[in-house]
Order: sequence, then structure tokens, then C-alpha cells
Amino acid sequence: MTTILGIETSCDETAAAVVLEGSTIASNIVASQIDLHARYGGVFPEVASRAHIEAIGVVVETAMKEAGISYEQLDAIAVTRGPGLVGSLLVGVNYAKGLALALDKPLLGINHLEGHIYSLWLTEPQREVHFPVLVLIVSGGHTELVLMRGHGAYERLGSTLDDAAGEAFDKVGRLLGLPFPGGPHIEQAAQNGNAAAYEFPRARLEGDYDFSFSGLKTAVMREATVMPSAAARRREPGAEKTAQLRSDVSVADLAASFQRAVVTALAEKTAKAARDYEVTEILLAGGVSANQELRRTMRALCDLPVRYPPLALCTDNAAMIAAAGHYRFMAGLRDDLAIDVKPMWPLTATTYQD
Repeated sequence: MTTILGIETSCDETAAAVVLEGSTIASNIVASQIDLHARYGGVFPEVASRAHIEAIGVVVETAMKEAGISYEQLDAIAVTRGPGLVGSLLVGVNYAKGLALALDKPLLGINHLEGHIYSLWLTEPQREVHFPVLVLIVSGGHTELVLMRGHGAYERLGSTLDDAAGEAFDKVGRLLGLPFPGGPHIEQAAQNGNAAAYEFPRARLEGDYDFSFSGLKTAVMREATVMPSAAARRREPGAEKTAQLRSDVSVADLAASFQRAVVTALAEKTAKAARDYEVTEILLAGGVSANQELRRTMRALCDLPVRYPPLALCTDNAAMIAAAGHYRFMAGLRDDLAIDVKPMWPLTATTYQD
């Protein structure tokens, strides 16, 4: 049985977890920074990295104590190497390096997106997965449609050309005067709204499986706000950022209509890819996979099993990093202590096979 310590600091969550055999969570500790960044309406990178420095020692120690194991019992240390905020990533990677050196344990640098995929392996430990499967990774920083032919064998079919789905939720949430993060608050507001009140556009793209949400965000802004005059915008570059929410609009209707546009775009392209590549099932991962409307729509459009993590494993956590680390460890992969962070690290290559 493998015992892997996972460390995650790619953005604004300081997390550590111990996972056994790639599927059983012995501990999973997350120190959230949401309250720190709420005042900015988004993640402030310098604030995030400083908070990681303050929290990481306590978070790792708490995860080890809750798991009830000693550091000597660890088989390896898995840490998020990228993609993510460079300052945040450096905190986690350097801490993991120090532990690996002091304990003489193998170090495993994990792609954050691969971690999100392996959150699905923590939900039903005994379930056998028959490849190929299709994975939709949707979060604040990523919207990726990935064909997974085996452990470590990934083919990116499509991605966002501009805003990620979660980023669009955050920006529209801020536009509508909702708290950060925007996703759960838009979903809550949409429960009382009419999703057919506004017919927002879906981008028509050349790539069969690519996404674009910037035009949708602009359409919501035009419906919801009173923009400064053209003369004011000429006089003051950036004046469009001072647009005010109109008093006669329904936030609930806007939220519901926007949410439907995003969810429909995600589900329709995922369903098409599932048919084209004849996959056995569809996996949803990432923070936006917690959205109930996305889950319902995906099940309705796809004549395949649709699986997603429990809510606690949708957002960034270290258990998913440890789970991904298990499969790398079993494949004989190891990383050198000289590895650096990779803030822009696509999940495209076949890294290992069963």
C-alpha cells in the first residue's frame, strides 16, 4: 500500500493531504484564502503567496497528525508544480523539496490539471475505469476538454480561447454586485431567476471543441449596466470599468440566463466529443463541476455515465494531488530536487502508460 503526502499551493488554497493506495483519503486539510481576496474581487497574487508561507507548515503538520502516520512511513511527496501563480507554486514546491531532502523520500511534481482528474479516483475506490474516458476540467483558471486513453495518457481536444468558465463566473458575479467567488453566488441567484429572460450569445468557433466566454461576458455587461458615454471613455481610458448596474434589471434573471449560456456551451461540446471519440464515460472536474445546473444538463445531453467529485473535492485540494502522485509513483517516475515550477504547463503529453 502506498502512502503519499500531497501538497497544493497553485492559487489561493494552502492544502495538504495523505492518501493511501491512490484512493483512500487519510487526511485532507485546506486553508482557504477566500476572505483575504474578497475585498479585491479576485485573487491578489502577492497576498496569496504570503498567506501560503504563513500557513503551509501548520497545514502539512495537521494533515500528518490527522492521518495518524509518521513522516518515515511516507512513500513519496507529491506537490503541484504547475500551472498556477508562480509565487504560490514556489512556496509549495520549495517546502516539498525541503521535506523530500530531509526525509530522503522521492519527490513527484504534479500537474494541477492532472490532479483535478484524479479527484474522481477518490470517490469510488473500488470502481474499475474502462478507457478511453472524456474529462471536462472547468475551474477559475482552466476550461479543458481532455481525452484520457489511460493513466498518464492525455490528449487535449479543446480549451478556452479567452476566459475560463470559472473566471467568467467571477467577472459576471462582480458585475452583478455579488460576492467573490462568483460561481456559487451566481448559482444561488439563478435559482430565483428566469433562464429564458435573456438570449445571450454562444461563440461560434472553428475548433469543434474550443470554448470562448469573453463575448458572453460583454453581452451581460451591455444588458446589465449603464456605460459611460463615448466622450467619457475617450477622455478617460479604462472608464468602462466604472459602469454602474442598472436599477431596472433583475440580477436573478441575468444570473440564470448567463449560467444557462455557459452550461449549454460546456455540455453541448462535451457531448459532441463523447460521441466523436466513442468514450465509455464522462468525468467532470474542477471548481465549476460543483454547479448543479451543469451536472443536470450534462446528464440530460449525454447518453453515458457522467461522474463528478463530491463538492469538497471539486475545488483545489491536496488529496487529488496525492492521488495523481500514486499513479506516477507506481509507474516508476521520480523528479529531481532541481525541478522548478511551471506556471504555464499544459496537460497534453503522454507521460506514462499502465
